[in-house]
Amino acid sequence: MKLIINSNHLEVTPAIKEHLSEKLATVKKHFDQIIQVSATFFVEKAHEKELRQTCEISFHALGKDLFAQSHHSDLYKAIDLTIDKLDKQILKLKEITKNHHHPVRAKYISASLD
Repeated sequence: MKLIINSNHLEVTPAIKEHLSEKLATVKKHFDQIIQVSATFFVEKAHEKELRQTCEISFHALGKDLFAQSHHSDLYKAIDLTIDKLDKQILKLKEITKNHHHPVRAKYISASLD
């Protein structure tokens, strides 16, 4: 999995990289076919303090691009919220790819038993 980290008006510390890597490891447990992850962190000039830190993360997996964005006063919390959103999207994608076979209808089962 290739990880690309960008930032605007913010220095990405090793602690931020470590936190992001730990959170991505939990997502990778659910779905290991992630090819590339792009993360962008930036500080906006918002009037509300709660929405200043922004985290955007996009995944490229199985020909699909998944994207999530979160705002919070704490960058670590913004990362957590974004990863939670992407985890839900990954689980949905996994369910779709897993259930590509349609269930057999009951009338076909009863006909084959007769």
